[in-house]
Amino acid sequence: MSSPIAVIDFETTGMTPGQGARATEVAIVLLENGQVVDRFQSLMRTGVYIPSFITQLTGITNAMVATAPAAEEVMRDAARFVGAAPMVAHNAAFDRKFWEAELAHAGLPAPQAFACTVLLSRRLYPEAPSHKLGNIVAHLGLPRAGRAHRALADAEMAASLLARMQHDLRLRWGIGQTGHALLATLQRCPKGQMPRLLAQQAAQFPLTRELFGRDGGVLPQAAAVHQAQPIIGPSFP
Repeated sequence: MSSPIAVIDFETTGMTPGQGARATEVAIVLLENGQVVDRFQSLMRTGVYIPSFITQLTGITNAMVATAPAAEEVMRDAARFVGAAPMVAHNAAFDRKFWEAELAHAGLPAPQAFACTVLLSRRLYPEAPSHKLGNIVAHLGLPRAGRAHRALADAEMAASLLARMQHDLRLRWGIGQTGHALLATLQRCPKGQMPRLLAQQAAQFPLTRELFGRDGGVLPQAAAVHQAQPIIGPSFP
């Protein structure tokens, strides 16, 4: 039984908090044993203006965030939702900065470890022509989850990609333990050394009959979405 992993995506007003950008939307998909077990999504109000080109990209307008919950409230709910789960994002360097910055605005720490599905896909699927989220999802024949550059759709696709990676690590490479610790190890590995590392991991943590029978690549479509306002989902403590 693997521990849950929180797959996160932010939509923002710009590229980095260091230049004053703030989040406009956050979504988190909780993945356990290759399946979605919970979801969280909310727009968030920071008072920072959304440039028109960002609205064209995401569809999120200044009017939409003006009536959204305050960012500090959303982030407190998001932190409770994630708990101690380690995190994954597609281009995690981006999302980790906003996770840390928005939690800091709320006066909260950000202790979670991050893994990156961009780094992992480059190592596990080097034949793919592109490792952008929509492109790698299409390359692997995974379902698209809605409009790109909206947080929940992107988090859903990243979670589907992660589940596929864990499935392939088990059934293609024979590795029995495919949790966050392995992901963090793989993403740091030089690409030329990946075959040796995968073989070492398979020898150290071999796939058992029980794990072989687990379907890690199918995501249920019916799990509820927990909005930060006004409903707090039942998974919150």
